[in-house]
Amino acid sequence: MLTETAPAKINLTLRVLGRRADGYHDLESLVAFADLADRLTLAPSETRALDVAGPFGIASGNVSDNLVLKAVNALRDRVDGIKAGRFTLEKNIPVAAGIGGGSADAAAALRLLARLNALALDDARLMDAARAVGADVPVCLDSKARIMRGVGEQLSPVITLPRLPAVLVNPGVAVATRDVFAKLVIRSGGGPALTEMPQNFDAAIAFLKQYGNDLAAPAIECAPVIADVLAVLEATAGCRLARMSGSGATCFALFASESEASAAARAVQARHTRWWVKDVTLS
Repeated sequence: MLTETAPAKINLTLRVLGRRADGYHDLESLVAFADLADRLTLAPSETRALDVAGPFGIASGNVSDNLVLKAVNALRDRVDGIKAGRFTLEKNIPVAAGIGGGSADAAAALRLLARLNALALDDARLMDAARAVGADVPVCLDSKARIMRGVGEQLSPVITLPRLPAVLVNPGVAVATRDVFAKLVIRSGGGPALTEMPQNFDAAIAFLKQYGNDLAAPAIECAPVIADVLAVLEATAGCRLARMSGSGATCFALFASESEASAAARAVQARHTRWWVKDVTLS
């Protein structure tokens, strides 16, 4: 039995630079990962299968559409005689939430297949399969902070971030990425190009405040409750920055210490019992 964790991906910044001729969008995003993760195991066998459980297992939908199996197929198309087996996915990350749960799961599946088939993680076929599955899968392959550009295929070297205690909040509303992009109005400019983030916490917060998430406004059009979540987080004691991740609806707030983040999570959960709230550390 082989096991991998699939950490949640958080877009600390997200800028949409333009629409490409193929219909996709060029992006620039500073991505971090949380110590919240799905868990994927693989029991080698001749039978390819996927079982899904965990708090968000039912919300994951039809197993045949799961990105774990799409990752298996993508690698099989590129590596002859690939061995696989039965996967079991413990789904702890909310679904369709803008924090890359499905992409992280697909990346974890590729890492498991690499281990089972003695493929190096820098094997070009692995990254090619990741790109084929989805735009966020390449950055999730090693789950390390990077700047991603293009449609996700251009990755910077690994970036060392300061510890970023955070609170994640999802109001329980699934937001379809295609619906958000359909409402997006692309504006020229948008601030300076991303560079490596400072190591000092206060300097890092000041750096992040120069940027934003271009998908926040269209996502709020799709799900107005996102604006409520951001307002609640911004009003929480100790919040240094509040922002939406990805195409939503999950939002995050950054704090100076784990104790502040934990207290904030308790306060938000007490007032909004139907929301999913989790204190994490980003790195």
